[in-house]
Amino acid sequence: MDDTRDLLILGGGLVGMTLALTAARKGISSHVVDRADPADLTAEGFDGRASAISTASWNLFTNIGIADRLEPHGSPISAIAVSDQLKPGEITFKPEPHEGSLGRMFANRTLRLALFQAASEEPLIAWHSKANITERNRGEHGVSVTLESGRVLHGALMIAAEGRGSPTREDAGIVTAHWDYSHRAIIAGLTHEKPHQNVAWEIFYPAGPFALLPMLDLPDGTHRSALVWTVDEKDAAGTLKLSDRAFLAEVEKRMGGIFGDIASVGPRSSYPLGFHHTVKITSNRLALIGDAAHGIHPIAGQGLNLGLRDVGALVDVLADGMRLGLEPGDAQLLAKYERWRGLDSFSVALATDGLTRLFGVPGKTASAVRRFGMAGVQRLPVLKDWFMDEARGVSGDMPDLLKA
Repeated sequence: MDDTRDLLILGGGLVGMTLALTAARKGISSHVVDRADPADLTAEGFDGRASAISTASWNLFTNIGIADRLEPHGSPISAIAVSDQLKPGEITFKPEPHEGSLGRMFANRTLRLALFQAASEEPLIAWHSKANITERNRGEHGVSVTLESGRVLHGALMIAAEGRGSPTREDAGIVTAHWDYSHRAIIAGLTHEKPHQNVAWEIFYPAGPFALLPMLDLPDGTHRSALVWTVDEKDAAGTLKLSDRAFLAEVEKRMGGIFGDIASVGPRSSYPLGFHHTVKITSNRLALIGDAAHGIHPIAGQGLNLGLRDVGALVDVLADGMRLGLEPGDAQLLAKYERWRGLDSFSVALATDGLTRLFGVPGKTASAVRRFGMAGVQRLPVLKDWFMDEARGVSGDMPDLLKA
């Protein structure tokens, strides 16, 4: 078997596998190496882990041919309601009917299944699961990794897609700015009495945002939402240990009855919240994508979409360069990717960090100021349109792959 391909993608999560598929659609081959077992990542059941797919990201899925697989399983986001502690002054972002939805919600398992299935049918992708890397090499003429089994995989460009703790990024010595929010996101699936009407809710409390994301109803008509509840780190362990009944009572208290009675709460999971951004996203024959390059607060639901923008830009750059006879690891191509994505991802990261801090200021005065500001945005269509374009991911210099 030929173990040399164009790309050596380290990390086969949602962003890494999307990159492999997108590259393959442009005739670019890849190895995808991941420590995880696909069976674990696609296990049955809904645990609340879900992602908002923006309009631009949906265009990417359409352009690489997996949108039809996903369409029946997604819940459209017809509006986003933003509230400060459910007090007066709520702002609602709702596009006109001809503008379509603000995005779609999918269980992460659904996204993984579609990506894995498409990848298994693509001869340009060599998938190496349950594989540990013992050595990484980036030389003048190519890159390689040695697996625990002793097998050596070769490529022209190494891509780190391993997430926030990327060992490839650390091995390359790329400096990262980071800080801890001292908060933890608690995630669970909810079933509830009233339909969500495809509205995503972002309710801000002093301890952090409380997000309710619309999921597709079950076949029997049961209404579902995904909960992302941010709590102070010191309160997280206690909150996670609550009985289902006590946890449900706390959730209902913060929901203010907007979905009626909560019928059930699914398994709970959590992860710490922090910010990180690398000083650069490329090095010699190396590109960073997704959380390996930038980790942001989930306050605006843009984490995965930011990674998918990286995918679109990187493949656009590589495909254009290869048409001109350049090979994927060419320094000119990496410099173009750096210029394109570095500033945009940093701007989004700073904006989400600012929102996190703004809505985390306690006190009645701060709350009143926030609600006054939201009321002003509600009355200004130009500002509302700008926020909705940002949510859709259709602002700025978009890669062609993310256009309809």
